[in-house]
Amino acid sequence: MAIAVDAMGGDLAPRVNVEGAVAAAVELGLESLLVGRRGEIESELRRTGYRGTRVGVVDAEEVVRFDEPSITPIRKKRRASIRVAAELVRDGQATGMFTAGHTGAGMVVAKVIMGVVEGIDRPALAAVLPGLNRKRLLLDVGANVSCRPEHYREFALMGHFYAQEVLAIPRPKIGLMSVGEEEGKGTDVTREVFGLLKESGLNFVGNCEGRDVYGGEVDVIVTDGFTGNVILKVSESLAHLVEEALKQEITRSLQASMGFLLSKDAFRAFKKRLDYSEYGGAPLLGVKGACLIGHGRSNTKAVRNAVRAADEFARRRIPEMIRAKALQLAPAALGI
Repeated sequence: MAIAVDAMGGDLAPRVNVEGAVAAAVELGLESLLVGRRGEIESELRRTGYRGTRVGVVDAEEVVRFDEPSITPIRKKRRASIRVAAELVRDGQATGMFTAGHTGAGMVVAKVIMGVVEGIDRPALAAVLPGLNRKRLLLDVGANVSCRPEHYREFALMGHFYAQEVLAIPRPKIGLMSVGEEEGKGTDVTREVFGLLKESGLNFVGNCEGRDVYGGEVDVIVTDGFTGNVILKVSESLAHLVEEALKQEITRSLQASMGFLLSKDAFRAFKKRLDYSEYGGAPLLGVKGACLIGHGRSNTKAVRNAVRAADEFARRRIPEMIRAKALQLAPAALGI
């Protein structure tokens, strides 16, 4: 089954979306449905020279611009590529979707068209972050700016299953972002969340701090979307700063340039570790289907890896796992 790719989404659309889908087909054997303006997509396909059968085209003439409201594909542009991609998942013609377009619109169509998993009130965006000795998952990173205590518990269980099934961590350690490790630290909300997570049956290890984002022993970091988004954007900025600073230092002297040549493989590996395109996009957890939302600047490699990640997300049946655990944790709230 194919992954629906919003071919018109992103700063470099449709070119990189077409190239990414072709790369996923040729290099990984994965199927994609490119959703968007047929003429533009087919022109890009001809340019790549791809003549296989693993990349299809679904016509959708409308595009949601970045300056339009998130609700646009629901109220006005019903043939928008981002909405049609979600409809393909809902109707069983695709197992998941990826968009590098309007983030808000992507979340809206996923929640309204694909639907929210039973037992979940607030789907969350998750980001995979690099670390010295492990990858870790941070959520929420922007879907929910303010949250009630029970929402954090939902984030924790969704993060648990994604880390377990996609990051291959058998028993993920879950931490709550706060201003200190002690149970009593934090706001009134996070102190209440601490108690909920202790009783959740998940592998909750307590509060974590900013230093644990890259250097701690926690596998899943739970926070509200405002805090998570700030952490994510600062991380992206810092990665860019480090890369540019290294380039400046390398060109300062002949000795530095020679040292770089001797260490080129190590620098290449370092850059790859910090490269967001290695992960493809941020999974939107809590909706009925695999949905990845990518960076607006996504390149060919990011789209290729997003198709791979969405395919794995779908094959692991993570939404079904989330539903089962959510119903188990909150039967009273659901009237069962």
